[in-house]
Amino acid sequence: MARTVTFKGNPLTLAGRYLNQGESAPDFRVTAQDLSEVRLANFQDKIKVLTSFPSLDTPVCDLQVKEFNSRATGFSKDVVVVGISKDLPFAQKRFCETFEIKNAVVVSDYKTASFGINYGLLIRELNLLARAVVIIDKNDLIRYIQVVPEVTRSLDYDDVLKGLEAVVKQPQAAGKEGVAQKCLPCEGKVASLPKERVEKLILGHRLWQVVEDKKIVKELKFKDAQEAKYFLDLICLIAEEQGHHPTLTLSYNKLKITLSTHAAGGLTDNDFIMAGIIDGLGE
Repeated sequence: MARTVTFKGNPLTLAGRYLNQGESAPDFRVTAQDLSEVRLANFQDKIKVLTSFPSLDTPVCDLQVKEFNSRATGFSKDVVVVGISKDLPFAQKRFCETFEIKNAVVVSDYKTASFGINYGLLIRELNLLARAVVIIDKNDLIRYIQVVPEVTRSLDYDDVLKGLEAVVKQPQAAGKEGVAQKCLPCEGKVASLPKERVEKLILGHRLWQVVEDKKIVKELKFKDAQEAKYFLDLICLIAEEQGHHPTLTLSYNKLKITLSTHAAGGLTDNDFIMAGIIDGLGE
């Protein structure tokens, strides 16, 4: 997945997690037109076509919603199209009513940019979403990703529909083996990982160090305090959604990240899952 896009030829940075096809789709929290919260689980047992765009007030984005409203859902009753932007829910409601958008769910990422950050589609310099499509199957596996390199240009709709057709034919594919993508809730007494397991897991995480066999630590240096604070904010949002409680120490342009599971008094798989997510944010 791309880390940059352009806007009228000018390079822009995509902030958030780096995702690949075959991985489990991250959860996200967006806002419906009635201001209720919408999450990935709202579309359980459906093939999800998530289509993001900068703003409904531009002709290309306007067309994007209309195209999916008229074309994508014709493949199967199991397909749901979810349009996502940072437009306010009130503007989205007005748009959908005016143009009779009935075959797509249009939601807003205006509150916390949860979708943009979890899917690596938040344009940092504009605080808008990149133009993209992510197709997720019934097992919540990512099966297709298209990110438009130039924000002002349209999607390749034919390629999207070709990808969707493949998912409709095989709506429940097997995922890649590896570390889980989501922290598990800690309930009651939780056992910490043995030293041998910690030593094996840490090998897969660059720049992390084991401290006292009870925590893992990573220190990052940025161009300035603003860069460091931006990265810290990305971690805070994801940690909140994951139910993890990292210790984050900001010293001007330096950020120290400490992970440990308090309920276990040491390290658990959750800490390495969180470390992997942080690694996927880049720096």
